[in-house]
Amino acid sequence: MSTHRPHIASLLVVAALGLALTGVTANPASAAQAPVGLGTAAGYAVLGATTVTNTGASVISGDVGLSPGTAVVGFPPGVINSGTIHATDAAAAQAQADLTTAYNDAAGRASTATVSADLGGQTLVSGVYTGATLGLTGTLTLDAQGDPNAVFIFQSASTLITASASVVALTNGADACNVFWQVGSSATLGTNSVFVGDVLALTSIAATTGATINGRLLARNAEVTLDSNTITNSACGNTTATTTTTTAATSVATTAAVTATVPTGGLPKTGKSSSTLLLIAIVLVAAGATLTAVRRRRHA
Repeated sequence: MSTHRPHIASLLVVAALGLALTGVTANPASAAQAPVGLGTAAGYAVLGATTVTNTGASVISGDVGLSPGTAVVGFPPGVINSGTIHATDAAAAQAQADLTTAYNDAAGRASTATVSADLGGQTLVSGVYTGATLGLTGTLTLDAQGDPNAVFIFQSASTLITASASVVALTNGADACNVFWQVGSSATLGTNSVFVGDVLALTSIAATTGATINGRLLARNAEVTLDSNTITNSACGNTTATTTTTTAATSVATTAAVTATVPTGGLPKTGKSSSTLLLIAIVLVAAGATLTAVRRRRHA
């Protein structure tokens, strides 16, 4: 009987490899998206092309830039914290060049799903969402499902318009640094709205009275207009190494405590690579245990 057990262990290893391939290819739409690289534009809370005009007591955290235009007006009464105005200098020109690259990157991402014009009332997980136009009435919830590196990309062929008092809410570890809005013409953020993410607009951006933005307003070819807004360019740290280490440790601990069982009908397709890796680890541990048992019987 023992002569057959090494073959069982080998089959388990092959099965594990098969599961790895299945986890990679079974649901390509759920593959993790990389963030859109902003280059030097990442340092800007506001970046315009023709003008940047502020009315009222806006508070901007981050740089304000303009290129190739020359008119940055309204500071004061607007206040810039932890930032500098770059008007038609080399830094602003480079930021505009990097914005063009970022815009093209976001526009070129393969779509995960087509969404309706109004995103209000929806809860969306990480992915690339495409619409002819995009709008928001009420609340849009972005759910990272416990993954702090989850990326949300929205592609609008035309406009982005949010209603007064609309809200973009983050939940389950979602990070404003990983939310991107690629807009094919102009964006307008409604009065007293709460908006999250980086707006990359081909033409212009208008933040109306009292709108609050956790992210960046970046316009390639026209103006950015502000009116008593709060705009925070959040520092975006790299948590990848920490997350990977934590996941690996958790997988090892969990593997030691569970028995590998595969439900009838196969494994559920959750689209989460960590689940697949955990199952592979479980199967490999089971295979190792079988081989150990065989060796002990041979030496007995």
